Amino acid sequence: MSLAIGVDIGGTKVAAGVVDETGGVLALVRRATPGEDVEATETTIAEVVRELSGRYDVVAVGIGAAGWIAADRATVLFSPHLAWRNEPLRDALADRIGVPVTVENDANAAAWAEYRYGTARGERVVACVTLGTGIGGGLVVSGILYRGAHGVACEWGHMSVVPDGRRCACGNRGCWEMYASGSALARDARELAGVSPVAAHRLLQLVDGDPALLTGMEVMLAAREGDPAAVEIFTAAGRWLGRGLADLAAIIDPSVLVIGGGVAEAGDLLLGPARDAFATSLTGRGFRPAAPIRLAALGPDAGLVGAADLARRRV
Repeated sequence: MSLAIGVDIGGTKVAAGVVDETGGVLALVRRATPGEDVEATETTIAEVVRELSGRYDVVAVGIGAAGWIAADRATVLFSPHLAWRNEPLRDALADRIGVPVTVENDANAAAWAEYRYGTARGERVVACVTLGTGIGGGLVVSGILYRGAHGVACEWGHMSVVPDGRRCACGNRGCWEMYASGSALARDARELAGVSPVAAHRLLQLVDGDPALLTGMEVMLAAREGDPAAVEIFTAAGRWLGRGLADLAAIIDPSVLVIGGGVAEAGDLLLGPARDAFATSLTGRGFRPAAPIRLAALGPDAGLVGAADLARRRV
């Protein structure tokens, strides 16, 4: 059985794993992402790959990177949350790694993993939405990962949902990920703490009173405890998620919508209001099939599993 290494690079962490042909993860390594330093990020990738390849015989390495990946699957054109700008990532890593390297968008890789091994197996049209620092997307149609004419399709986290809304890291305003991502949860929690420390009491307890330290994780922990403020923040994010999913369904007509990423670990706290908003926002509702909204099955490993499988398939 041939093994491959998948590396998932997000705005805050680098996760790498050895993946077998069944999608099983045999070993896993995690590091913080030095996101503002291109050289340091690439050094971190090389280090985790060397650590794993020293223990396993692997045939390829797949890099799932958060950003716009060119059609050559070698170059990161742009990353809103990392420092890559027209970065020849495959070539930069080739000599350090020593086996064939494939670069893929991280959300594309996660969508492929869910289609191959997860909750979307056997589905004809799979639209995946990955909720992390931002929102990523992937689309698999009849067994083919759709990348678009230039390799940069399905960046639906940057659909404009609020004209002249909040400024996004991509340079535009009102992007979907500014309202339904981990960054959105953290921003709303900090704003609440600023205007109403009493309402944000539990949230502030979790960060020793410093609102600047609030992240989506604290909001999730407090919401799971039933804290009203945190539940309200999650409900608002879920409604934005559902409205955006209805827009995707109007364009793509998927057989399933898969929600993954770290924020999706909140489960029904997020998906409950998302399903409600989807049902009331879907165009032609009541006169068309509505795609089910499913939680991703592979959790935080989806990106690296998909990247490894795509790299192995190329060789």
